[in-house]
Amino acid sequence: MCFASGRGSNVEALIRSIGALHIPARIVLVISNNSGAGALKIARNADIPTLHISEKQYESHERFTQALLDALSAVHTDLIVLAGYMKKLPSEICRKYPGRILNIHPALLPAFGGKGMYGLYVHEAVIASGAQVSGATVHIVNDEYDRGKIIMQENVPVLHDDTPETLAARVLDAEHRILPRAVADIVEQIQKDSHKKLVHE
Repeated sequence: MCFASGRGSNVEALIRSIGALHIPARIVLVISNNSGAGALKIARNADIPTLHISEKQYESHERFTQALLDALSAVHTDLIVLAGYMKKLPSEICRKYPGRILNIHPALLPAFGGKGMYGLYVHEAVIASGAQVSGATVHIVNDEYDRGKIIMQENVPVLHDDTPETLAARVLDAEHRILPRAVADIVEQIQKDSHKKLVHE
């Protein structure tokens, strides 16, 4: 299942790639904190169930967290993909799905990561630093912003006349390439782990 906050291009890339790469998985749910997110429309057009769950809807963080946990449990979640999700997942979810939550970040972690480093802020920081290379990173999610194990990266050159917007567009292309490949690798590992468990039982 996927979490997304924005227009949903990474969700769309995943939907396309699951078929094209013959990934033995399906997106069973897309959750967004933003009721107007393009990701929700993309999912609905692909006949994928959607939910709008925002902390603003709940009287406490605990109730919000429980709503997310209930939604994930209801669809028997094996893997969570943060495909442009602009909120930090509650730690309870990270603990329940250790090693099963992926995030796509628009820079080469560990550089240009952490709280506040999202969207154009990342690309502004990259250009201001004078870096000649940026890129995209898929990593495992844990309790710390952008500090989980790196699964896959792709470099993108920073051109002398880049703006945050032009750099963002090239990095997004890289995101669309590596996120599906990373998902395919994790799905394969999950299947191997499940097979080993069945054999040992």
